[in-house]
Amino acid sequence: MTARTGPSTAKPASTEAARSTACILCECNCGITVELDGRRLAKIRGDKDHPASEGYTCEKAMRLDLYQNGHHRLTKPLKRQADGTYAEIDWDVALDEIAAKLVDIKHQHGGESIFFYGGGGQGNHLGSANSIALRGALGSKYYSNALAQEKTGEMWVDGKLYGGHTKGDFEHAEVMVFIGKNPWQSHSFPRARPVLKAAASDPQRSIIVVDPRRSETAALADHHLQVLPGRDAWLIAALVATLVQEDLIDQEFLAEHTTGYEQVHQVFAKLDIPAFAAISGVPEDQVRTAARRIGTASSVTVYEDLGTQQAPHSTLVSYLNKLLWILTGNFAKPGTMFLHSSFVAIAGSSSGGKSKQRRSGPGARFRKARARALSRAMAIAASGAATALPALARQEMLRPVVERGSRAMLEALVPLAGGMLAGDMGPAAGGERRTPVTGARIIAGLVPCNSIADEILTDHPGRFRAMWMDSVNPAHSLPGSARFREAMRELDLTVVVDVAFTETARMADYVLPAASQFEKAEATFFNFEFPRNVFHLRKPLLEPLPGTLPEPEIYAGLIRRLGVVETDVVDRLRDAAKAGRETFGAVFMALSAARPEVAKLAPYLLHESLGQDLPANERGAAVLWGAAQMCAMGNRKAVARAGFDGPGLAPGNALFDAIMAAGSGVVFTEDTWDSVWDYVRRPDRRFTIAIDELLEQARNLGSARNSWTTAEFPLVLAAGERRSFTANTIIRNPDWRRRDRSGALRISEHDATGLGLSTGDRARLVTASGAAAVQVEISDMMQPGNIALPNGLGVDFPGGDDGTDGANLDAAMATGTAPNELTSSHWKDSFAGTPWHKHVPARLELIG
Repeated sequence: MTARTGPSTAKPASTEAARSTACILCECNCGITVELDGRRLAKIRGDKDHPASEGYTCEKAMRLDLYQNGHHRLTKPLKRQADGTYAEIDWDVALDEIAAKLVDIKHQHGGESIFFYGGGGQGNHLGSANSIALRGALGSKYYSNALAQEKTGEMWVDGKLYGGHTKGDFEHAEVMVFIGKNPWQSHSFPRARPVLKAAASDPQRSIIVVDPRRSETAALADHHLQVLPGRDAWLIAALVATLVQEDLIDQEFLAEHTTGYEQVHQVFAKLDIPAFAAISGVPEDQVRTAARRIGTASSVTVYEDLGTQQAPHSTLVSYLNKLLWILTGNFAKPGTMFLHSSFVAIAGSSSGGKSKQRRSGPGARFRKARARALSRAMAIAASGAATALPALARQEMLRPVVERGSRAMLEALVPLAGGMLAGDMGPAAGGERRTPVTGARIIAGLVPCNSIADEILTDHPGRFRAMWMDSVNPAHSLPGSARFREAMRELDLTVVVDVAFTETARMADYVLPAASQFEKAEATFFNFEFPRNVFHLRKPLLEPLPGTLPEPEIYAGLIRRLGVVETDVVDRLRDAAKAGRETFGAVFMALSAARPEVAKLAPYLLHESLGQDLPANERGAAVLWGAAQMCAMGNRKAVARAGFDGPGLAPGNALFDAIMAAGSGVVFTEDTWDSVWDYVRRPDRRFTIAIDELLEQARNLGSARNSWTTAEFPLVLAAGERRSFTANTIIRNPDWRRRDRSGALRISEHDATGLGLSTGDRARLVTASGAAAVQVEISDMMQPGNIALPNGLGVDFPGGDDGTDGANLDAAMATGTAPNELTSSHWKDSFAGTPWHKHVPARLELIG
């Protein structure tokens, strides 16, 4: 069984002119330009025309050809045989068999037993958006992706506080606070390294870093609060308490813009700052000095990330760190925090309730006229007389059709989309919804990753029976890899969609080869910027490698086989699309209003209708028409400021057309500092800062457990440190790491001396879940008791050609240590269920 390299092995063609696309290695998705040499990404540079990154990119993007080309690429569907080997099969055979098995599982156990896991990594989101239709066709209810390994606790807190997602204006902040975050390596905001350098060289500005390690960012910091591993909650609580007890808060801001400060004050006015500082391992004077710097600055931004989100008390820490900037009034002014628009929200609101809708007060006659227009439009849509709708589309009377149609789409797609396409999801977003077996809290529609294996390895009648995995590698990325592999073996059906024969693919029943991110229209929904928010549809640089398909084509092929949509519905929409955007929009919205069950299939219907008039390798982008309409309706003023205005569906149509035409991204909303309050999802536009569950945790921290090491496992392993030559695992070729190829274990000189270890020595790293041989690197980044392995290693790569036109995948070799062979799903946040990847009790043994 082989993976074919296809046309990439042919003689290179002459280098072409640079074409615009984007990096796919982190959430920033910086714009880049690429010069092709045949199918090779020969020359990569930052795209100066990109409206967000403006020509900036880090060095990691320069090696993207190692993702695009190589022996890892698959070009034929694979089916697992009885003996565990794989055989190549035809696409039609693969889709026929998979569709039949999905139908059988649905009939026997219900569509809710079919679990979807995916989200496409940092820039591969259109496939997942299109998969929503397959989930709707099957009646699948449960979904998750990588966000549930890190962000769900923060999402829940955000939802309770104000109902949206915040970012910071780091470029203009007087004080920047990073908690478990090393933006020098992990970026996450535009031009991260130049911004950090500028702040570090300015005596009027300060950087505060909370991190057990002396990271690259901590080395630049004015205040490095080198907390003991796992003690962040005590440290941040002490910072908040200092603000409260020394009256370094903004009373005017709190009075005007928040509710619940009295309850917050009661907890932190009594907190024992010296005791909490001692538990955290940071001297009290450093805690107070940092808090005073925050409390007296003209502007402050705060960023938390995986270092604390994958460690003890992560949800509580998310709440506490947000209190730092809320209590000091650092919101809605330059250099502070902001809420922002989203082209497509990557997670549902966790508010636990819906915002009140503004109501107009038309008279009874007007209301009756609107009702008649709605009834007429829905009847026209049902009859197929599409040509009668444009007249209505030009009338205000069609507004109720659009409103009801968009509401039907939103109500159908939000529960299906989970963390990828969402809006205000009501109580289900706040954690009241639970998983069927373990009863784990589902936040923002996402099943906690630590619970997935337990939802399978059981005889519970509600257990998951099938798992669909799209552009993800959970057998490598989820905690407790061995247990997840055991769970995969117990499922009735497993399907993997990917460009490579990943560790997860090696366990699947079917492996479907996807076109790469540069061979199809693709995009990311990580759109977090302010005041000009940008969406970038990346046009394909290359035709799909022969034998591969873009994910939207895979989903469309399966839905056709399921037979859940009448042919006349698709034909009606195709006819409407040929008549123009106005007609198509009216028909689509009226159809959604008349038949809400059809709205669940919206991505498929858009692909099959509007998509048929797009270039073949851009059809997957048709789903963006629906997203553009919902974005325009939900952010009408901000979209209008960006240049997309008009009645009815006109702004959404114009926005969609602009996205399809642009090469380097489109500014889809423009905001002002005053308008950020529009994104507070509360009827009174105030922050609700008293979260009872978390205030109770903070109140009890003084007596709570604060250490998880033992005599057997005296060290704390951070399993997944971001380094210069690591990113996500989509680049499997180890040649991309110019240094530290095997991913050394970093250890302090103190610990190394005690164990008799030197740099370059081999040691045995042991946890309760497994063991691995590692190479040691003594590093002044590490404090005693804390060790670290890099992320992104331990993936296999086909090492040699077998004499045919591809590489022998069965002979693939792994480089470095796979971190999750050492982690456990047992260690997790008690509230959100996020794993403790950055806090794994461990020991080291010298290899003689």
